[in-house]
Amino acid sequence: MVVPMRTQPVGTLDALARRLRALPPSCGPVRLVAVDGHAGSGKTTFAGRLAEALGGAPVLHTDDFATHEQLFGWTERLRTHVLTPLARGTAARYAPYDWVERRFAATRRRLDPAPVVLLEGVGSGRRAVRPWLARLLWMELPDRDSWRRGRLRDGPELAAFWDGWRPAERAHFADDPSRPYAGELVLQRKEGYEVLPGPAAIDGNGPGPHTA
Repeated sequence: MVVPMRTQPVGTLDALARRLRALPPSCGPVRLVAVDGHAGSGKTTFAGRLAEALGGAPVLHTDDFATHEQLFGWTERLRTHVLTPLARGTAARYAPYDWVERRFAATRRRLDPAPVVLLEGVGSGRRAVRPWLARLLWMELPDRDSWRRGRLRDGPELAAFWDGWRPAERAHFADDPSRPYAGELVLQRKEGYEVLPGPAAIDGNGPGPHTA
């Protein structure tokens, strides 16, 4: 069901960045903000622009935790290597997955606690992660349009991957939808980004701080 909402924009990226910085921490000293949406919806590019507006906020990619065999089975890796250390106020260390070599890298990356950390990727707003989030943002582009963009971006070499991805993504969001919990909806326009209030801004059904 689509939740009715007012259509007025709620500000620019700079205004969004100010609101995010003003939120209470949700994961130790960190305000963890998810950028979710369908594959090909522009999450990575938007997260990079938002990170700049935040003064260089770190960006985590769920693709670093997923694998070919576990497209959506990355929650425990994220929790163990990133969420739990950040919640303690200590640096996170994780080995990113190499999608060409089909294995995790031998060298670990370090992520220090920061005022705002962006978590970007399909399913980043899943129910198992939401207790750690200060905010959930949703890229507002229908799945078919997103997938079409993604396939054009990746070319024919990855056509087989996309054939397997689409049913996997459908199944994930059918079981664990993110959009109803989004505080803002992000629309990509020719002139930039438009930020609208999301379903959670209306019904209050947004993520809350992790207290464990």
